[in-house]
Amino acid sequence: MTYQDKKVITIGLVSELTGLSIRQIRYYEQRKLIFPERTKGGTRKYSFSDIEKLIQISEHMEDGLQTFEIRQLQKKNMAASYRGLTST
Repeated sequence: MTYQDKKVITIGLVSELTGLSIRQIRYYEQRKLIFPERTKGGTRKYSFSDIEKLIQISEHMEDGLQTFEIRQLQKKNMAASYRGLTST
């Protein structure tokens, strides 16, 4: 696991880094666009990779895409990435 994938960043800091409100970040989680880990106390923890995803999600939303469409794009990107890993 790289440092980019370690989920150690709190939602408040993610909000500061991305410019998104905490409510927006929670909404994207609710819509199954982002998957933070939870501590035993329920605190959400994000990675740098999650921050990059949130920025992409925000850009897609600004371009007029719906959350459903963004989720479909994520699935396609994951499938293409997986195919790239297995073709070598």
